[in-house]
Amino acid sequence: MSTFDRNWRELQLETLVDLSLTIGGVRPEEELAEELLQRAVGTLDAGSGMVATLHPGGQEGTVRSLGLPASFETVRSWFPPELLEQLADGRFVRIQRDVDEPPYELMAAPLRAGPEFLGVVVLGDKETRVGRITFSDSDARFLLALGSMVATAVATSRRVTAIERDRQRLADENRELRDTARREGFVGESPPVREMLETVRRVAPTGANVMLRGESGVGKERVARLLHSFSDRSAGPFVPLNCAALPETLLEAELFGIEAGVATGVQRRLGKIELADGGTLFLDEVGDLSPTLQAKMLRMVQEREFERLGGRERIPVDLHLVTATHRDLEAMVADGDFRQDLYYRLRVVVIPIAPLRDRRTDIPLLARHFLELYGERFKRPGLKLSRDALAALMSHPFPGNVRELENILQSAIALAPADTITTDDLRLEIGAADEATTDPTLSLDALERLHIERVLTAVDGNRTAAARLLGIDRSTLYRKMQRIATDDAINNKG
Repeated sequence: MSTFDRNWRELQLETLVDLSLTIGGVRPEEELAEELLQRAVGTLDAGSGMVATLHPGGQEGTVRSLGLPASFETVRSWFPPELLEQLADGRFVRIQRDVDEPPYELMAAPLRAGPEFLGVVVLGDKETRVGRITFSDSDARFLLALGSMVATAVATSRRVTAIERDRQRLADENRELRDTARREGFVGESPPVREMLETVRRVAPTGANVMLRGESGVGKERVARLLHSFSDRSAGPFVPLNCAALPETLLEAELFGIEAGVATGVQRRLGKIELADGGTLFLDEVGDLSPTLQAKMLRMVQEREFERLGGRERIPVDLHLVTATHRDLEAMVADGDFRQDLYYRLRVVVIPIAPLRDRRTDIPLLARHFLELYGERFKRPGLKLSRDALAALMSHPFPGNVRELENILQSAIALAPADTITTDDLRLEIGAADEATTDPTLSLDALERLHIERVLTAVDGNRTAAARLLGIDRSTLYRKMQRIATDDAINNKG
């Protein structure tokens, strides 16, 4: 091997190593194309060059050129079809052009990452100090190595870009969902709420039957409205019906409608199922359906058709069915009180909604929401909660969940004499846990200890949040907790 060949091989190896270090990590596709062009032209002494990335279907992506047209279609027209097929198969190609102006010779290599054909790199006219010479097989193999290396980086860049695009799309959808949730009155940022909203976002477009599970007052109808808002039926009607609010005979007519002439003076009336055609039907407390209505509902769910009360015509219906209950349907199925076949058709997707006591960090957000909502409605804008009032809400058990909180604040907003709502304005019902704080035999230290423990429980042990509610800094709270722990250790030792 001559000294020239040895130096040439060393230069190629150094270029490959340096390029691998330069394109390490994730680089934009435009930078990768430019880097490849500069390395290929400079190392192989080309008079001109072009790099073009391609998307599936052959659409041009990024094009970078030096002395060649900045269009892959133009350069592509210079190559015979059979050579382009070789290029697509992962092989380099070379042609001599019988033209009066450069480029007179073209060499091209594919950008290929596994089975993906991601683009091409094309060089024109190799030049040296002694004049123009022909590209060698060694040059072609080196260009192929450069193209393969950059192709892998381009594929990685595209995957990362796609992931980031999906992440941004999901973030936008989740932001829109949270905004819609606020408009619908479902407020919260706690982990249970974020998880619930993510499930809503994913299932709403599918049209699958959804069952909402949760205690009374947690906001099941609001979640049902969210499902409707984010479904492809959002332009259609949202029709709610509480199955526990009506006796069986009235509920059947309310659900399925009634034909004229069933009884004297009765006119035809459309039921909720028919009214929900093209939209969403929300049946709350579905566990209260009688066996007869369960059977009729099963037929509607299975066949997507029904008959009005007293009618014989089968009416097709196209709706999204959302049901809700706070009852133990599994136990009802086991006891024979609820049809198993209907149960499984209704609970295709189950979305649990956490009670307020399990997401206490949402209480300040909910309180602010209700203060703004009812402050405007009652013409008392600008009302605020005192620190003690907020602490009382944070430690309240809320057996009635969000509905109870809403009612408490409605009353306080309507009746509070000042612009700041105090604990007295809230008129919270005092339970067993509160009776201890009114015990006149308790010492001041015991009352302080009890209050700290209750606030810590309310914020799930978050000391920063607890200190803010208590109106003290975190270090003061830490010292008080240390003192409590020391007293406990002494009492236990004694």
